[in-house]
Amino acid sequence: MSTTTIRLTDELKSRIALAASRSGTTAHAFILEAIAEKAEHAERRAEMEQTAEERYAAIVERGKTVPWSEMRAYLVERARGASPKKPRPRRVAR
Repeated sequence: MSTTTIRLTDELKSRIALAASRSGTTAHAFILEAIAEKAEHAERRAEMEQTAEERYAAIVERGKTVPWSEMRAYLVERARGASPKKPRPRRVAR
């Protein structure tokens, strides 16, 4: 395990100490958890952006997609427990 030094303003240090106390942990553990959560968020964001890029590339390659209004209506009906007909992809307007 490595050591990293961070400089905190007095105000932030006080806020961290109070938040850690309220959550029943130490300031050190609170900071580690916050850093881990931020790293996970960044990783998920990168994965989501990659997936979006891949899906957009597939739309461009095939030239077909389903309009959001039709997909939304389909999903609303599915959420209500119905079995609606799946919307059909069609050529993207250029």
